Amino acid sequence: MTLENKIESSEKVETKTKPTGLPPVPTTKVFAFAKLVAPLTPEQQRTLRPTEVSSTLRQYLEGKIDQWWYRTDGKGVIFLINAASVEEASQVLAKLPYCEAKLVNFELMPVGPLAPLHALLGDAQ
Repeated sequence: MTLENKIESSEKVETKTKPTGLPPVPTTKVFAFAKLVAPLTPEQQRTLRPTEVSSTLRQYLEGKIDQWWYRTDGKGVIFLINAASVEEASQVLAKLPYCEAKLVNFELMPVGPLAPLHALLGDAQ
């Protein structure tokens, strides 16, 4: 999925995945891998960083962003978003100042419960 500011899904189709022989599982969270379009200028850092941090914190306190990390290779942040679809996660991310300013792209990866656990319950098809 691609929006104006390049929020992309890592899967072509956002549906419940069905590993071979296992029942489908719902999307319960979405990983969002951020990548800056270009290094931030000192002006962008000064004006946008404080609002980006407070906006991210608000999304966390509202339960939309579950966790976040900074990549040790310096290439950006990773968010774990509480969302049932890539579209829902895109709406959360679109409200962040860096995204609004089109300074960051996101690759989105929907995830759900570990499907092979169905086999332990005898649910495999």
